Amino acid sequence: MTKVVVKAGDVDGALKKFKAKVARSGVPSELKKRKHYEKPGVKRRNEKKEQIRNARKHKSNY
Repeated sequence: MTKVVVKAGDVDGALKKFKAKVARSGVPSELKKRKHYEKPGVKRRNEKKEQIRNARKHKSNY
């Protein structure tokens, strides 16, 4: 469970820290993945497309 201490009534700052901790823990992406069932073949295909996209994005210029 994610906890954040509110210091000196700074609720906005605490909320910002809480959102960052939740995002780092991977809860939103896990929720997005589990929202709809994806067949294993479709899942593999999408992962492969994502890998290709990332490779192109991080391609170094030699």
